[in-house]
Amino acid sequence: MIVYAEIECILYNTHSLKEKRSVIKRLIARVRKDFNVSIAEIEFQDLWQRTKLAIVTVANELLYAEKIIQEVIKVIDHDPGLERTITTIDRL
Repeated sequence: MIVYAEIECILYNTHSLKEKRSVIKRLIARVRKDFNVSIAEIEFQDLWQRTKLAIVTVANELLYAEKIIQEVIKVIDHDPGLERTITTIDRL
C-alpha cells in the first residue's frame, strides 16, 4: 500500500531563504533518518515563510503505512520552526 501526504507549513522565525533552507533541510534529514520515507519540498521554494512538503511511504499493510505518515506529521507538529496549516493524505 502507498500513502502520500502533502503538508503546507508556515515558517514564522525565518527571515531569508537561507534560513528557510536550513530549517527544511534539517527536518527532511531527520524524517528520512527516523522513518525511512521519501520527503521533498514541492512548492513555494522562492517564498521564505511558506513551504509544501510531500511525503510518501510504501508498506504491505495500509494501517502500517498510515501510522508512519501520522508519526511524521507528529514530528512536523513538534518542530518549533514550523506551523502545519493544510494537510492532505491520499491512499493508493
